Amino acid sequence: MKSVQNGFTLIEVVVAAAVFVIVAVGAYQAFVGLFRLIDIGQYQELAVDAAHEEMEIIRNMPYADVGVVGSIPNGNVPYQQTVIRGNIPFTITAIIRNIDLPADGTAGGTPNDTNPADNKLVSLTVSCTGCYNMQPVTITGQVAPLALENTNSNGSLFIHVHDSLGKPIQGANVTVTSTLGATVNDVTDETGTLELVGVPPGTNAYHIVVTKAGYSTDQTYTPGAGVTNPDSTVVVGQVTDVYFFIDKLSAISVESVSPTCAAIGNYHFHLTGSKMTGTGQPKYSQDLVTNSNGLLTLNNMEWDSAGYTLTPKDTVNDLAGLNPVNPIVLNAGASIGLQLTVLPKNGNALMVSVVDSSGLPLPGVSVELQNGVGYDTTLVTGQGSINQTDWSGSSGQSQYVDPTKYDSDSFADVTSAPGNILIYKDGFGNYAPSAWLESSTFDTGTSSNFYNIIWQPTSQASPTTTVRLQFATASTSLPDGSWNFTGPDGTSGSYYTVSNSSMNPVLDGNEFARYRVYLDTLDQGLTPDVSDVGFTYTSGCIPPGQVIFQSLSTGSYTLNISKTGYTAVTNAPVTVSSGWQEFDQTLSP
Repeated sequence: MKSVQNGFTLIEVVVAAAVFVIVAVGAYQAFVGLFRLIDIGQYQELAVDAAHEEMEIIRNMPYADVGVVGSIPNGNVPYQQTVIRGNIPFTITAIIRNIDLPADGTAGGTPNDTNPADNKLVSLTVSCTGCYNMQPVTITGQVAPLALENTNSNGSLFIHVHDSLGKPIQGANVTVTSTLGATVNDVTDETGTLELVGVPPGTNAYHIVVTKAGYSTDQTYTPGAGVTNPDSTVVVGQVTDVYFFIDKLSAISVESVSPTCAAIGNYHFHLTGSKMTGTGQPKYSQDLVTNSNGLLTLNNMEWDSAGYTLTPKDTVNDLAGLNPVNPIVLNAGASIGLQLTVLPKNGNALMVSVVDSSGLPLPGVSVELQNGVGYDTTLVTGQGSINQTDWSGSSGQSQYVDPTKYDSDSFADVTSAPGNILIYKDGFGNYAPSAWLESSTFDTGTSSNFYNIIWQPTSQASPTTTVRLQFATASTSLPDGSWNFTGPDGTSGSYYTVSNSSMNPVLDGNEFARYRVYLDTLDQGLTPDVSDVGFTYTSGCIPPGQVIFQSLSTGSYTLNISKTGYTAVTNAPVTVSSGWQEFDQTLSP
């Protein structure tokens, strides 16, 4: 007869142990949490007792001694002191102010109270840095003199703090330092005001600094040449009103890129704000540089409704445009992106920035620069361009990397006259009747719109030779041989035959592009010639309201700036000097 033994498997033991641990840990955490709550309650009770004890001590002082040591009013109460209650150290912070009661008028009011220090307001805050999760305890009370107020020779200092929109800021920290030896640390009330009454008189005797966590800072300055916000003066029997403006700090994220959105690292520039300190110097003026990935984040930036101005300082790349344009307006508490489009330096450069009457950049503006002695170039704001001027590096390049190479051809000659596309000539000196050349794939960086296809020369020497082009775009880089080349009607059966032709909108909304050049001749002794092929486009990295002219000679030029629906600007003079410079123009409807 078999015996049967019942027991627990290893899995059952492990599961039971896990359940026990979970329950035990939960019970332990609840137990610890209960004791913490008890501790917090004890901390709060001890803090309240300490605050009331200190308040009673102050109320039993002579009235003249009720004041913080070295503050206004001056007295015998320490600004901060440490007391031990239940073997726990607590810190007591005291703020004592003269207050102006309305029964006999108010300072600067009707009637005007020339001796407004009627009573004293006492505020005591007890805190404990070593007490887990304890909130500070604050109690307030008033202390009155035994007799009627006495006439004194003091004045009043009212400090008003507002934000960038003129709204009062409650809880702003105000530090007042007097040349007479007094220091005040207090906060503004719900009206954004800190009223100090019974203040000893003094000329430019009160240095004031206003701060708040996460906000900008404002202050007065030692009087001197160019100082517009000097330290405050208090006059006997009068109220001095002082106004300060602070607001939430902002951030600017800077990105330096090429017109095709490739990151351009280590780009140097200078950023200057329009706000001035009380000494007449810019509050913000810094030399800056993007990192190796073309990025830079500027935190703790003060709002500037008149805007920051960016000036390039780079020795390798020219600033071709920025978005938003100069001046860069920064609102309080905002985070904005600043995109810098840069190009390799190529001689002297002139960047023209065109905005409308509201200050927004204007795309599609024709900007013509000429000097009357042979230079005459027209560019369009918001449009980038890609040009190829050499194909002598041979075929076989799928992606446009080497500017002298291309993808494929048939009977095209790119070596006998480097920098030109010709029809191949056979051993008998005869040109083939036709040839074609297909470019590598161009990447514009983002989804783009395409505008004009351009080539040089714009006309051929003989009517027996012709040049035709087609264009293709795609949202991804297609394999060789799979591009759909089209002409002005958007089909493969049409061709662009006039340089600077507008391209069909069917090409828009894509990032990648290719062109095909077709050469034809009716005379075996002649060949058409193409020396340049390019196209214009817009994308996310093309500055919307700017163009840049490079490789300029120094001297006098004129600008003609126009856009349909706006008043044109003609023959605007500009002097091109060495290096990089900017010309700003506003167009009105």
